[in-house]
Amino acid sequence: MASRLIVEAPFEAENQLELSLRQAFESLQPNLRPPFSFSISIPNPDQYSQLNRAILHGILTEPHFAKTHIKHLHGIITDGYAMFINLLIKVVHQLYPKLLGSVKSQLLWVAEEMIYVLGIGIDVLLVSLLRQINGGDFSDGNLWLCLKMATLFLNKWQCLLEEEPNVLSCALYVFLRVLADHCRTNRPSDQNFETLRRLEVYLCVKIVREEFHLCLRIGRDFIRLLQDLIHVLEFRDIWKDLMLCPSKFNTSRFVNVSQLYRTRTCSKYVLLRINPEMETRLRFLMTYVKLGHQKRHQIWFFQKFLHEPDRETIIVDIVRFICCAHHPPNEIIQSDIVPRWAVIGWLLKSCRSSYVEKSVKFALFYDWLFFDESVDSVMNIEPAILLMVHSIQKYIDITHNLLEFLLYLVDNYDVRVENKVLIAKGVSSALQLLAKKGVIQSYDVLTYCPALSPTLKEGLGSLNSFCNKRASWLKCHYKIKSESWIHNSEKGKKMRL
Repeated sequence: MASRLIVEAPFEAENQLELSLRQAFESLQPNLRPPFSFSISIPNPDQYSQLNRAILHGILTEPHFAKTHIKHLHGIITDGYAMFINLLIKVVHQLYPKLLGSVKSQLLWVAEEMIYVLGIGIDVLLVSLLRQINGGDFSDGNLWLCLKMATLFLNKWQCLLEEEPNVLSCALYVFLRVLADHCRTNRPSDQNFETLRRLEVYLCVKIVREEFHLCLRIGRDFIRLLQDLIHVLEFRDIWKDLMLCPSKFNTSRFVNVSQLYRTRTCSKYVLLRINPEMETRLRFLMTYVKLGHQKRHQIWFFQKFLHEPDRETIIVDIVRFICCAHHPPNEIIQSDIVPRWAVIGWLLKSCRSSYVEKSVKFALFYDWLFFDESVDSVMNIEPAILLMVHSIQKYIDITHNLLEFLLYLVDNYDVRVENKVLIAKGVSSALQLLAKKGVIQSYDVLTYCPALSPTLKEGLGSLNSFCNKRASWLKCHYKIKSESWIHNSEKGKKMRL
């Protein structure tokens, strides 16, 4: 009888993917030992699929025969390894948390083999493995995966740089985020953990210093993640060069940090910090559960993913996911389904430390600071304004704290004149568009709220004033430009006559 891939709980239904791999192995096991008798004819699709499944199961469960199985695979491949890698992706996506330790080791081994042959879909496989690295998780299994993935990227550096450079930008995003947890932990001194941390730092610094164009692909969230690591010497030096000496990165496309501020981060990077199971649960909550019936779902989610104290840092990643990667259609927005702002409000109240709470607020407002209607989506900024507005009646402290934090960011996030103007412009543009799109009727609901302090109202009024002045300047600018065009056009006509 073939070995199992996963550990199943009592009374749990048999996993169909694991069952299909095991049955394929059991039916073809006599054919998976040398000498192999390769037929001249190409197997039909069903036979080819069964053979791929059987070989994969053999590689994962028989380490002592793994090299034999991989040679067998090389001999029968007709599709550039596309089917085999697709099966690997399914195993990672559906089974990884339940896989036996020995199977996980084999999974990483065969992933490295697929890089060697440049199999079709290897980029998706590596991204799937990166998503299994959990933030705030200091378990041996999670740290082992961090070590293995960091080592893999360094061992296959040149190959990935030439063939799949986007995967390196994904690795940078993940390890910058993970390092923020690993460099802040109060864990007792541990040589293995220190080795891992140094390896992660080395990988990130190597990517930033040698291939900075990959950082440009990430966009503004690269800066957000880097700021969490300024207390680490290597990243403090990178930060100084970003601010004072951008030419050190040897990238002609990079002029100054405002260029990164203006570049929206693609949702594929944000998804990297949410494992597939967490993504499924969150999307279910915000797609099918009615407002008022979400409490038991939230309790289950908290106990499953956030119960341990170290894990609360992942709330920051969840908020970025909700803002940037989960954009429900209008029929859900206009229904009684749990809205995004309500989930974020619950997550904000679930924060146990002030540091995490501030980081969550920062993640919520980050796209506001550099908002540009031509680049950014109104859906990224919608949850924050709706959370402030809907909290006025019963939870005015949430409205007060969020608005206070936003105004603090406008004044203090980047004090250099040109970037301070950029931020004020971004926030005022965000407010203007939210009213224009009908997300809120007017932000007078905030400026005239009697429960808010006069200081906050004054700060919001200043943004409103900036917005109106900017609108007047644009109107005047385009009027002058239009008159100039008409004048030049008339002048051109006279010259032609």
